Amino acid sequence: MPSSLTDADYLALAEFRFSLRQFQAFSEQKAEECGLTPQQHQALLVIRAAPAGTATIGYVAERLILKPHSATGLVNRLVALDFVQRGRSHGDKRQAVLALTGAGHETLAALSATHREEIRRLGPLLIGLLAKVQDQGLQ
Repeated sequence: MPSSLTDADYLALAEFRFSLRQFQAFSEQKAEECGLTPQQHQALLVIRAAPAGTATIGYVAERLILKPHSATGLVNRLVALDFVQRGRSHGDKRQAVLALTGAGHETLAALSATHREEIRRLGPLLIGLLAKVQDQGLQ
């Protein structure tokens, strides 16, 4: 059984979760301003951050914790919006490799710059809240 939590423990956890939720709300709003759903934005980021030639439907599904058919639908919508293109793997011609289009790169770059600034703004607060959680022995 876990050790007893104090009022301070609950407060630290609640404040940390609130800060994460604030960032999530910020991220959702910025994605929507670019005409994307939050999940589409996350998929663009996953595809862009993947090592060269490794962004597949399976990879997107794994990184976004989706079932493969859900990742397929998500990628299909991004292809229809001209943010993502499919190519063939050099190693396995049967496998489709995903890449961002020019529009996908531009949109993701703008979103990522905005997110980086928000993370810089929230960073000290999140670090302080993490320190409180750790100092109070929460694991």
